[in-house]
Amino acid sequence: MNSPEITRISSPPKWVCGWNFSPAGQNTKAVDSLLNYETVKYFGNEQHEYQRYDRSLKGYEQAAILSQKSLSVLNLGQALTIATGLVVLMYLAAEGVVNGAMSVGDFVVANTFLIQLYTPLNFLGFVYREMKQSFIDMEQMFEMLRQDDYLPEPEDGRTFTGLSKGIAFENVHFSYQPNRPILKDVSFHIKPGQKVAFVGASGAGKSTLFRLLFRFYDVTQGKITVDGVDIREFNTDSLRQGMGVVPQDTVLFNDTIQYNIRYGDPAATDDKIIESAKQAQVASFIEHLPEGYLTRVGERGLKLSGGEKQRVAIARTLLKDPDILILDEATSALDSETEQAIQGTLEEVSKGRTTLVIAHRLSTIVQCDQIFVLDQGKIVETGTHQQLLDKKMYYYRLWVRQQEKAQLEKQLKKATQAAKLVGSSQSRSDSDSESI
Repeated sequence: MNSPEITRISSPPKWVCGWNFSPAGQNTKAVDSLLNYETVKYFGNEQHEYQRYDRSLKGYEQAAILSQKSLSVLNLGQALTIATGLVVLMYLAAEGVVNGAMSVGDFVVANTFLIQLYTPLNFLGFVYREMKQSFIDMEQMFEMLRQDDYLPEPEDGRTFTGLSKGIAFENVHFSYQPNRPILKDVSFHIKPGQKVAFVGASGAGKSTLFRLLFRFYDVTQGKITVDGVDIREFNTDSLRQGMGVVPQDTVLFNDTIQYNIRYGDPAATDDKIIESAKQAQVASFIEHLPEGYLTRVGERGLKLSGGEKQRVAIARTLLKDPDILILDEATSALDSETEQAIQGTLEEVSKGRTTLVIAHRLSTIVQCDQIFVLDQGKIVETGTHQQLLDKKMYYYRLWVRQQEKAQLEKQLKKATQAAKLVGSSQSRSDSDSESI
């Protein structure tokens, strides 16, 4: 793949590459704008998006014009060369007839041969363009082939068959960039069937823990073990099959509810899908829809509310039936009432499973067997909810702050309701006075 021949043939002019890649850039900008149309509307930036797309089109236009000019010059030069050659040869043949060196029949034969030669010579220009385009595609392909696997799979990797001894992080260090460590010497152990939570400020490294457990990345230092075996020794697909996640931002495909739930197990029967929907407490909602489970959810699930999307995501994860359940701030984007309803569902489905929770609201994790508090990539506290409150350290301050905020929100809600009642009463009094 790194041979000189490949390097030589895969270096087309820059304008050719620019023309080839420009449509991809335009499509990316167009799709980006369409997917985020709400943000565009919120800020009234339609004109800005028009201009941004127009700028990308101008780049493509310039590359296309340059390419067409170059190809036109090539075609013209090729045509002139071939025509000049034909004229010279025909002149020489005619001169030979005049001088008696050739007969008229010889002249006709020479003319026929030259005409037959002209077509393939003229075809060379088209072949040249196709070869150049092919070299560009080859360059991209070889560039991909030169990339090493970021996470190499072990030969004869172990198959994950279920959690029996637990999950352990042992002196784990990790950084996305060498000069910016995310996790620093993190160690903990989770027993099978336990429900544990990870709390901390944004950027403390909570979500990174789960990405490492899923083996989206390998640790920089230390190791992660499942049942005492380093996860790098497992077959990655097998390991991930044993884990299920309900994310904060639920991603649904632009297909039916049935398809999105079945995504947890493509081989699942309709009965299993319905059973999972019932466990996630979304079955009654689906059954009241005109098309039921065949209702399309729209792009990114926009036709469903936040709570409905989360319940579909829970049903999808339940259908997968994982040994390890991961809840990555699964309710933080929801309103309080919806969160309470979803929280009850999550409590029910996590029974009997090893459950890992990233929590935004501490009130949702008070029943956890163990709580790990992260701060700047380190575990600074460990214990149950009550144990951590008794320590009166970082977790205690977070708890007090959230309780004060919740109390203030309740008072504001009561004040708003009281103001509405007073306003309604005043309106009725004014109406009665006018009627009298």
